[in-house]
Amino acid sequence: MDGFYGRILKVDMNDQTFKIETLDADIYRQYLGGKGLASYLLFQNNPPGVDPLAPENCLIFATGPFSGSSIWGSCRYGVYSKSPQTGIYAESYAGGRVPEAIDATGFDALLIHGAAANPTALRIHPEGAEFHPAADLWGRDSYQSENALHERFALAGFKKSGALVIGPAGENLVRFAVIENDYWRSAGRTGLGAVMGSKKLKGIMFQGDCRRPLADPEKLTAETRVFAKTNARHPGVMAYKNNGTPMMVKIMNAAGAFPTRYWSQGSYAEWPEISAEALHQRCQVKPRACRKCFMACGRLTTIEQGRHKGLTLEGPEYETIYAFGGLCQINNIAEIAYLNDICDRLGMDTITAGNLCAFTIEAVRRGRIKYPIAYGKVDAIATLLQMIAEKQGIGAILAEGIVPAAKTWHLENLAVHVKGLEPAGYDPRVLKGMGLGYATSDRGACHLRATFYKPELSGLSDPDDPADKAELFIDYEDRLTIFDSLVLCRFFRDLYPWEKLVELLQIVTGEALDESGLRQVATRTADLVRRFNLREGMNPRADCLPRELHRRLKDSGKRITENELSLMLDDYYCLRGWNPHGIPPAAADV
Repeated sequence: MDGFYGRILKVDMNDQTFKIETLDADIYRQYLGGKGLASYLLFQNNPPGVDPLAPENCLIFATGPFSGSSIWGSCRYGVYSKSPQTGIYAESYAGGRVPEAIDATGFDALLIHGAAANPTALRIHPEGAEFHPAADLWGRDSYQSENALHERFALAGFKKSGALVIGPAGENLVRFAVIENDYWRSAGRTGLGAVMGSKKLKGIMFQGDCRRPLADPEKLTAETRVFAKTNARHPGVMAYKNNGTPMMVKIMNAAGAFPTRYWSQGSYAEWPEISAEALHQRCQVKPRACRKCFMACGRLTTIEQGRHKGLTLEGPEYETIYAFGGLCQINNIAEIAYLNDICDRLGMDTITAGNLCAFTIEAVRRGRIKYPIAYGKVDAIATLLQMIAEKQGIGAILAEGIVPAAKTWHLENLAVHVKGLEPAGYDPRVLKGMGLGYATSDRGACHLRATFYKPELSGLSDPDDPADKAELFIDYEDRLTIFDSLVLCRFFRDLYPWEKLVELLQIVTGEALDESGLRQVATRTADLVRRFNLREGMNPRADCLPRELHRRLKDSGKRITENELSLMLDDYYCLRGWNPHGIPPAAADV
C-alpha cells in the first residue's frame, strides 16, 4: 500500500535500545496514519490504568500518508499518549518546519516508553535512534534547548533536520506542559510536555531524507498546482493571511461569545486594544507560514515600543489573547505577547495558563486564598506563571491542573473545564453546538475536534437552537478526524471537502476508498478512542458542562440549559451508534 513507510520505531528509554517493527497493511487501511494509527498503537501498547507519568505510559509521534508530499496544509505532526492533565486520551498537533524532518526519518510512528535515569536527548534517523546525555540542558528554556539540539546533533548528510523540546515546565512535570518546535510552534494541550519530562527526555532531534512512496506522483504534482492556483485567493485564505487568528477577537465579541472575566461575561469592552488591528498597528507584523502552506496564518511579531520593545515571537494567537486578554482582562496586546513569550519559554499551554491565572484571581476575590494578584495586573500574572513552572508556593497547586486546584480551594462549582481540560475561547452559552463539542471531545473541552464554531458563526447552523445539531456536528467531527489521520491543518477545512479527500487519498495510496469508506475509518477511530477512555476510568456522565457554564452570562443573559445539552447528547450517541449511556459497541479489531 503506497503512502506509508510500513515501519514503526519503538524506543525504550529504560535500557536505551530501539527496535524497528512492521505492521500489517490492513492496519493502515483501517486507521490510516496520524490519529488513527497512533490511537491503535496506544490502545495496544499502553497497560490499562497506567499512571500518565509512569515509565510504562507510551508517548507516540506520528505523521500521515500526506506528510512530506506536495499536498497543501500537510506539514503537521501529531503526538499522543495518556494525559497527565485529564487522565484520559491525549492528542496534540503542531506545524512549522519540523514535521517534514519527522517524516523524513522514514517511520509512520515513533513510540517511546520507559524512562531514562538521567536527562537525555534522542536523535532519530532512518536507521533508528541514538541516546545522548543532556543533563546540562535540564533547566534551559525551550528556545535555548532547541538551539542546543541543532548545534550538537544536526549531523551533515541529511536533507531535513528538526528538533522538538520541552521547557522547565515539562521537566518539573507541570501537568499542562507543552512540546515546542520551531521556537513558537506548540503541541500545546493535554500536558504531553510533562510526559516527555517524566521520561527524562529533554528533546528529540529528527534527521532524514526518506520519501513516502506515492501511487501517482505526477498526478499529485499536477493536482497540487491546480489547487494552489484555484484557492490561493480564497476569501478564507486571505482572511488568515491578512489578520491571522487574532481576527477572531472582533468576531467573537460581536457574537457575545468572547469569554471574559473568568467566564462571567461574553464580551470585553476593551477588545479593540487586543484585536488583530491593534496587533498590526502597534507592532511590526509579518505573515508567517508552515511549509506547504499559502495561508501564512502565523504572525511574526516584533514589539516596537514600550517596556517590551524588541521582543519577537510568533503570535499571539486568538486563544492566547482570549485567555489572558479576556479572562484576565489585560487590555494591551503587547503585554499579552509578553505573557505568551513567557509561556513559550517555560513550555506551558497558554489556554490552561490563562484560565488558571483568572481562576486564581477569582479565588482571591472570593476570599479563598491570599495572594497579590488581580484582573489586569500583568506583572503579578507573569510572576504566577514562573511560580507554576517552578512549582513554588501556590504555583505548585496550580501546576497540578484545574481539578486539584478547585478542590484545594473549595471552588469546584466555579471551575470551568470538562474532564480536566479548560475550553477554548468560544462560549457555549452563545454557540450551543460548541457545548456539545466540549462535552463529547475525546480529550476534554476542545474546540478543534469539530471546530463547530465555524458553521454556527456562519449561519449554517443556528447557534441558539440545540435541535438537530448532532448530525452536522458529526459530519464535521468525522472529516476532521480524517484530517488528523492524514495529517492536515484545520484551516484547510473549507478547501478539502469529503470528495477532495477521497481523490487525494487515492492518488497517494492507490486505494479506492470512497466517502463511505473514509467515514468508516473516522467512526472506527472515534469508537476506539472512546473505548480507551472508558478503559482508563472515564465515566460517560463526564460528557457534560461545568455548572458555571449553565449560569447566564452577566452581560447578555444567554445560557445553555442542562436539558438542551442532554438533547444534543442523546442525538449524538444515537447517530454515533453508541448506547444511550455513551458506550460504543464492542469491536474485534483491537
